[in-house]
Amino acid sequence: MGLLLCHKPICKMLLLILQFTLSFLALSTVQSSLCRTSCGGIPIRYPFGIDHGCGSPYYRHSLACSDSGKLELRNPSGRYPVRNLSYEDPHILITDPFMWSCEVGENFRPTRPFSLDTSTHFKLSPQNEYLFFNCSEDNVIIQPRPLFCEQLAEKCDSSCDSASYLCTHLPGCSLALSDSSCCSYYPKATESLRLMLKYCTSYASVYWRNVGEPQPYDQVPEYGIRIDFDIPITSRCLQCQDPLKGAGTCGYDTVNQSFMCLCKEGNSTTHCKDHDIAQHNKRVHVIAGSATAASAAGAFGIGAGIWYFRKVRAKAPVTHGVQSNENRFF
Repeated sequence: MGLLLCHKPICKMLLLILQFTLSFLALSTVQSSLCRTSCGGIPIRYPFGIDHGCGSPYYRHSLACSDSGKLELRNPSGRYPVRNLSYEDPHILITDPFMWSCEVGENFRPTRPFSLDTSTHFKLSPQNEYLFFNCSEDNVIIQPRPLFCEQLAEKCDSSCDSASYLCTHLPGCSLALSDSSCCSYYPKATESLRLMLKYCTSYASVYWRNVGEPQPYDQVPEYGIRIDFDIPITSRCLQCQDPLKGAGTCGYDTVNQSFMCLCKEGNSTTHCKDHDIAQHNKRVHVIAGSATAASAAGAFGIGAGIWYFRKVRAKAPVTHGVQSNENRFF
């Protein structure tokens, strides 16, 4: 067997390409089993995932773990810190840094409306109440809500209640506002909310947290936005999670969004103890989309190296080039 000789610059280039390729292939192998189960002390379970291919495709890219290790909800209007995530009573509690808070007082700052991605299974919880401050009385109907509104709520949708309990008992800071007006309103249509935010200085979202006490003290108001979500359960997911069948993790193929059972030995379309899993699935079906790109980059590196070596051997000219390849409010 002959010994392959090459000039020092060529060998150096080939070595760099080989290292580049091996590092990407190693990344692919690691990411094929990557599904983080927590972020910032908050557990991450189905239907959510903070890695591509983990959880349900209905919520892909919805949650992210920041560089500082904090869980965030990604929406069309921005990224919002997640305070709590419950799977028993399915909901997410987030904070909106742009809304009014006790610390702001009457130094109102510019605000922006919170929005939800309508392509997901998120919906705003009816346990939220919204307070609007310094609204223009020429454009917004501001008045104390009549008593009959308790029985005929639909008759009072157009008014912003200036005598609401929350306006007179602001959670944690009842005396924070003295010269500014406050009213409570629950927008049910996009246009009505846009108008409210257009003609009011700021807003705050308050949700009622259940503390398990006897009524009427079973709930206390806290600042934040509660978002309810559905947990899509299918027979394939239940089969995948079954401890007797390998206790896999429900996920999805990042290319076609089809169901994928994520296992330690590889990925399957059924469950982890399926003996018919093709051997190549153990390495080929990676979870993260970036790993797919990495594999492609590795293949490109090998091909480029062979091509470059042949060109130099033929003493032909070599060239190198790289090709780079309004929302529903509330």
